[in-house]
Amino acid sequence: MRESVHKVQREAESQLASILSAEDLEAFRLYFLGKKGRLAGLMEDLKACPPQEKRDFGREVNELKQFLETSYESKKEASGLNPVQADSLFDDSLPGIAPLAGKIHPITGTITEISSIFERLGFEIVEGPEIETEFHNFTALNIPLDHPSRDSFDTFYTASGHLLRSQTSTVQIRVMQNRKPPLRIIAPGRVYRPDTVDASHSFMFHQIEGLMVDERTTFSDLKGVLNLFLRELFGSQVKTRFRPHFFPFTEPSVEVDIRWGKGWLEILGAGCVDPAVFEAVGYDVKRVQGFAFGLGVERIAMLRHGIQDIRLFYENDLRFLRQF
Repeated sequence: MRESVHKVQREAESQLASILSAEDLEAFRLYFLGKKGRLAGLMEDLKACPPQEKRDFGREVNELKQFLETSYESKKEASGLNPVQADSLFDDSLPGIAPLAGKIHPITGTITEISSIFERLGFEIVEGPEIETEFHNFTALNIPLDHPSRDSFDTFYTASGHLLRSQTSTVQIRVMQNRKPPLRIIAPGRVYRPDTVDASHSFMFHQIEGLMVDERTTFSDLKGVLNLFLRELFGSQVKTRFRPHFFPFTEPSVEVDIRWGKGWLEILGAGCVDPAVFEAVGYDVKRVQGFAFGLGVERIAMLRHGIQDIRLFYENDLRFLRQF
């Protein structure tokens, strides 16, 4: 063991003579004084040394340690070499480099904001399947067989006879089939229609549809909820207008407009739930009444952010997405 101490010292003396750079000096320190260096190996040998030899061997190891540390410091001071350390490369006066952080997609952000408003009004967020049956997508919503929306030119049908839902009203039907009033829900999600893609149309987009059902809900409640929602979304000064319209699943039905610039802009459709819808889900039409509404998420996002082309939402162009 003593011979190993002398061997390490001779090896250190040889390397000291060949040190010419800061990198060489750092290599010397790591090789002899590092946690897994030659000195650390001798300290392990010391633990296994017989008791009668431990004292002398320990003294020689300590002398070697002092030699290595003194030689290292002397070489560093005499030559002006400073080992390359990570700390020496850090300048705390420089501005930091922020890591690239993800952002909320404008569609997701709009859905979250709208959902938050309705949650504060007591509405529950529910979801449903995107592959649907004709019953849930059309029949239960009082849409007749000869209605144009049921044609294959207006709906994506599968070979199994199912279809990609064209509206999230399907979720309302499923909830009413499984739960009894009172209900107060909104259903956000993707919907699909075979539209030609252009600046204002897409074969896939997002809707949020709402439903409120109990024994006393009236058209006045519908107006109150939607007026409050639009004021929360567009500001307290927004002006609204309700125009008569037709939807198969509501009666009476309205289009809701907001004052936008110098004119009026359609923002959503709504109305009192048609009794035929209640009959389709097994509700007693003499005991319940309610209202429903639906809006397009992309339309809201485009208005609020001044976006002119719906296709920008789906192209994953970071130059566009980083603006939000």
